[in-house]
Formats: sequence, structure tokens, C-alpha cells
Amino acid sequence: MASFDVVGDIAIFQQDVSKRDAENLLKKLNNIKVVCKKIKKYSGKYRTPKLKVIAGEKRKETEYKENNVRLKLDVEKCYFSPRLANERLRIAKLVKGNESVLVMFSGVGVYPLVIAKNSKPKIVYGIEINPAAHKYALENVKLNKIENVKLLKGDVRKIVPGLKEKFDRILMPLPRGGESFLKLALKAAKKNTLVHFYDFLNEKEFNLAKEKIDTACGKRKHKILRLARCGQFGPRIYRVCVDFKRI
Repeated sequence: MASFDVVGDIAIFQQDVSKRDAENLLKKLNNIKVVCKKIKKYSGKYRTPKLKVIAGEKRKETEYKENNVRLKLDVEKCYFSPRLANERLRIAKLVKGNESVLVMFSGVGVYPLVIAKNSKPKIVYGIEINPAAHKYALENVKLNKIENVKLLKGDVRKIVPGLKEKFDRILMPLPRGGESFLKLALKAAKKNTLVHFYDFLNEKEFNLAKEKIDTACGKRKHKILRLARCGQFGPRIYRVCVDFKRI
């Protein structure tokens, strides 16, 4: 049987799977109530997948738990990857007390909530353009009884320039094309701000991520601190995170 991701009680196959195998999976795993297969890759304005329910309950909404956080989401309407749970906790553990944090492209609120639950930031801002994801994020803040997360709906290009606050830490968990927002992120940074830039790269091209940062920073002084692999996306293709400091 092909590999699959599990989000809450929904199993999601990236490749084709037969109805028989899907029904056998439901019998084998009591925690799975819905089996879906992806029939279209991440696409569109909000980088969401197209999924088809092939066994189990006819729904795509679920509740997911990770790193002391509960999340409600629709797996088709929102971009979400359970594979980044360890990476989200890594970031949360780096956050120091009283930091102000900006999460660009915050989705259903998972990064802001994991940070708020597992560290002691002063405030975490999350910006998300997908109205469905933003709606779930607002619900998830209430679900987790968090008070130091502020969520804003809209395009980061329009919202970030209007923010009065400068941040101690900025996250850029965009699936693809994050380099086009690096200069925008730097405008919200102050001296010694830490930035976490994500990219998809071939294992032989990891230096390209650093080059993108160097280009965006231009004459601004900065220091690359670490390049972390955050999981494999395809054959020899990895999601990487470059941690760098604006100095």
C-alpha cells in the first residue's frame, strides 16, 4: 500500500489507492475514520489540494493535535502539513521570553499556537490570506485559550508595511516562492531579528537558499546561522529552513 499522511482522523494518500485498500485501512486503524486521495496537487491562489473521499465518513474537516495544541481544519480548504510538527516545535523552543514574533502565511494558526503554547513570547502575529484558513485560525485560538496571538486576514504585501511593530523573530513558512517576500520581511525586522526562511531545494542546491537571502539583504548586514532539513518532499528534494540574523 502507498504511503499516506494522517491529519486528525483523516488519512490522505498522495497516490492512487483502491477502495478495497482504503476500506481495509479503516478496519485496521481504529483512529482513522476517513480515507482521501489527492486528485490534484497543491494549486491556486491558496496552494490547496483537491481531495476525494474514497472510504469512511463523507467529510474533510477534522481535529488534529500536536505539540500541546488542538487544531480544527478542513484538509481540502487549507494548506497544512503534519510532517512539519517537529520543525514547528524546533522553532518554538528557540523563542525566548518576551519576544515579539511575526508568522507570515500562518494558515490555520499552527505556528503561532505551537509557539504560544511551548514558549513565552510577548506576542505572536499571524497573517493569512486564505479566508477559510483564517476562520479556522480564529477558532483555534479560542479552542486553545490563547491570549497572546493576534491574527490578521489579508495579503502580507499590504499588511506588513502597515504594522507599527518591529519583530524579534519572523517566520516565512510559505510552500513555494518565499524569496519574493524576503525584502518585505526585512522591513519588519530590527537589529538582531532572527528570520526563518523556508524553501524547497534539491540536495545539491542548498546553497541557493543562502544566495536568495544574500540577494534580498543586499547591503544589510546579516549572518546565516543554520540550514535545517525539514523533511523530504520528493526524490532528492527537501524542504529546508535557513535561520539567519539581521545584524
